[in-house]
Amino acid sequence: MRYIRPVPIPHDADADAGVHDPDWSTRHSVLSTARRTAALVNVLAAGPSDVGGGPAVEAVAEVLRAHGEKEPFDLTARDVQGMREAATLLRDVFAAESADAAAHVLNRLLGAHTGRLRLSSHRGGSPWHPHVDRADDAPWPEWFLASSCLALTVLVWDRQRPPGRICASGSCRNVFIARGSGPERRYCSRRCATRERVAAHRRRGDG
Repeated sequence: MRYIRPVPIPHDADADAGVHDPDWSTRHSVLSTARRTAALVNVLAAGPSDVGGGPAVEAVAEVLRAHGEKEPFDLTARDVQGMREAATLLRDVFAAESADAAAHVLNRLLGAHTGRLRLSSHRGGSPWHPHVDRADDAPWPEWFLASSCLALTVLVWDRQRPPGRICASGSCRNVFIARGSGPERRYCSRRCATRERVAAHRRRGDG
């Protein structure tokens, strides 16, 4: 199950202004949650560990740690396998070519795998925030799928476009969160974009 670090909540005028844990708004914003989703989908698609068909528990824990989740994690190999199955479902959102397609995938996932929308403060241990998993102590796979669906849904709502993409590089295929109003990104990183540009230049030279 997922563990929530208690966050001191002041009982004065600052409480209404959202002054809680200093990094709360950044760590738990919709965009941060969506980026954590992409990072987890990518690590969960990694090659086999030494004990099974998916990534090692520590590799997943490292991504959680890097995105602000607080220890102890108490992750097991079974949790990681469940999260890997959730990542496969979420990958369909990143593969969507339009807002309509992304919305249809998200509606299917929300209908089949999440509970009712509710606000939770984890018994006063954090500021109020939305959840669609079925309980505050839901298992890691359910939490991952539900929180990811919620964040990606809000991005579709806010931007009226797919929330992310799959890298166009044939040698990568990582997912990433698309943002901004400029030209649509095709690659997950500058490294992939540069590699594909160099490869295209060489092909033209050979031709």
